[in-house]
Amino acid sequence: MADAFPGQDDFFQQVWDFPLGEALTGRRARRFAMGMEVPGGPLAFKSEYEPLPLSETEQAILICAATGVTGWHFGVPFSTSSPNAYPSYTLRFSGHTYPTRVGSLQLFYTDDDGIYMVSAADLPPAVSQPSQDMGDLRTITQQLRDSTTKISDKRLELPREAPHLHEHNLWNANFPGSTLLMPVADLSEYFLQILTLSLMNHYQIYDDIAGRPAGNIEPYVRSGMLWESRQASISSLEHNLSLAANTSTSIMGHNAVLSMQAMGLGGWLYTGINGLSAMGAYADEGVPGMGFRFVSDDRYTGPNPIGLDGHFETMCPPRYPDMRTAARELVTKMFGEGGTYDPKTEGAFARTDEVKGSVVRYSEEFIECLGEVAQYIYDTYGRFPGTIPTMMAGPYVQAQHIDLDFYDTHFQPGAYLETHRQHMAKWHEMA
Repeated sequence: MADAFPGQDDFFQQVWDFPLGEALTGRRARRFAMGMEVPGGPLAFKSEYEPLPLSETEQAILICAATGVTGWHFGVPFSTSSPNAYPSYTLRFSGHTYPTRVGSLQLFYTDDDGIYMVSAADLPPAVSQPSQDMGDLRTITQQLRDSTTKISDKRLELPREAPHLHEHNLWNANFPGSTLLMPVADLSEYFLQILTLSLMNHYQIYDDIAGRPAGNIEPYVRSGMLWESRQASISSLEHNLSLAANTSTSIMGHNAVLSMQAMGLGGWLYTGINGLSAMGAYADEGVPGMGFRFVSDDRYTGPNPIGLDGHFETMCPPRYPDMRTAARELVTKMFGEGGTYDPKTEGAFARTDEVKGSVVRYSEEFIECLGEVAQYIYDTYGRFPGTIPTMMAGPYVQAQHIDLDFYDTHFQPGAYLETHRQHMAKWHEMA
């Protein structure tokens, strides 16, 4: 692995040493960058500078803060569903800077030179845990750089109008010179995992919208695998799924914003970009977005994103012939050779082989039940999950070089940190 950041150790050290307290209390949305203009109102201002793109090192540290692989995480130590074994609640043991409850979550970003995907979800750790010094931060950053793929030679192009951008973001969202981080979550894989957790805890899955069981689950009730006394509705499960995805992507974004204080960059965390537009739902109207594939169905309003072909694909049709096949693939990911619970694979435990070897494997009856419920949802609603889109983009983080003159003109002293004041001289050797 060639050194991508020669002579940059001082920058990594600055980020490593920056006080957490100052990052938290100094966190602000600094939306005005070099090259921007506030066209009217009491804060009207036009920058005298040209937009200045982030350097490769600035981008890399920002991305590392958002999605860096920091070691092995510890999983869920205990559950009453398997009181004498390690619970099979985890799909990936790689620990990241954000909560990895939503396993299949990838970070995309765009700058003046193109659109990129950072394939970090399935990366094994490149450092021991926990990280001890700046060198580990550098190693993690290098790993992410080597796992980044360019998917377009142009910056993400979105019309500066609704519904693509919110009205208060038309003047500065995705502005030239900025770097825009765009997390995208695959909810199909995680929903399959949520269903496995519900079923292993003996819950019948109920379609509360249609008012009936989610598939032919009566045989599994008769066998005792599912209990009459326990019921989980599709809408509540999918609500929790959406909440978990938003939690992970939001914390990913917040980590990036904290790192911006340490570097002296401006920007903010926001939802003012239409995620469907960003992924490519309006491609037929000349707005290609990131080029994701979409499908439509009369059973839901608007197109449904199902992946970026060859890069980031969902666990549902058309990638798989049906949801029963997708369910079996999930089980293989967990228990197959090289899978999550293969005793030969690595982990954080002192006796990893013993811990992983204790996990109770799913029975054929259980796998069939999982496939039955998943297939019912797909057949009934035409997508998976059923009531929400298969993929979700956002919230976004925009990082940029702020124009200090704007803040000196319109705000009280202290509107930016010392790292912002010194940034151009230290990071770009500009007075």
